[in-house]
Amino acid sequence: MNPINRRTSLKKMVATGLAASALPFATAAHTKENTLKGNVNHSVCAWTYGHLSLAQLCDLVKSLGFAAIDLVGPAEWPILQAARVHCSMCNGAEIDLVRGFNDPQYHEQLIKNYTEIIPLVAKAGYQNLICFSGNRNGMDEATGLKNSVKGLQKLLPLAEKHGVILQMELFNSKVNHPDYMADSSAWGIELCKMLGSENFKLLYDIYHMQIQEGDLIRTIQENHQYFGHYHTAGNPGRNEIDESQEIYYPAVVKAIVDTGYQGYIAQEFIPTGTDKVAALKKAIQICDI
Repeated sequence: MNPINRRTSLKKMVATGLAASALPFATAAHTKENTLKGNVNHSVCAWTYGHLSLAQLCDLVKSLGFAAIDLVGPAEWPILQAARVHCSMCNGAEIDLVRGFNDPQYHEQLIKNYTEIIPLVAKAGYQNLICFSGNRNGMDEATGLKNSVKGLQKLLPLAEKHGVILQMELFNSKVNHPDYMADSSAWGIELCKMLGSENFKLLYDIYHMQIQEGDLIRTIQENHQYFGHYHTAGNPGRNEIDESQEIYYPAVVKAIVDTGYQGYIAQEFIPTGTDKVAALKKAIQICDI
């Protein structure tokens, strides 16, 4: 399937939510049925539930027993704060997914954007801020690493000062993001080593890395210190993480928890059925090891 633009989806989410009718789910306090084990900090990416307004999504996640949403920018943080829902991964400083830190022509704009937003992330009480490598456009990997280090090094002192972690997402370039440079854990890990800061980590997207390289559990076990956040989705299709796809999430999530990881695991699958609430509820149960 064609990749979905996150920025477009988030804009549509707001517009759609204003016209949405009453929610088809209860927003009462957690029921016994929705009590979670407490071993995993759960989240969901806002754009995948764009048929709901952000306020409605806040109600939904709380009804399912957790209180965090990924990929929300500063303009919408007040909605989360009013609902007492945490922003587990902030966005809004990036240019887009294809113009990133590997290309010096974008450094001036990126540094300006991140310099403005990093203090806002900290002031809001959040910690994680997403970033992207950008596409290769004929660039070799060594040059992309060198360029990325040059750009990110200018931001890390500010990130360290404010306790904000810049998280570069790993994508597959085989199916969803052709030509994206940070398409392997090895490239991202080398970037982490070159930067040498605890305020730069990788957003390890399980779906993307299953497509690109597989060997998920071993990679997590051997390199977890470089992974600051996780996303899920079923493969093939980027849909539900149930028995219809090839990744066995209970084992993958257990491997993550066994490393001592205390961050968030965010659902980023695109629900296909008519009961999208049930799909999210099942996904949370699958990952609640």
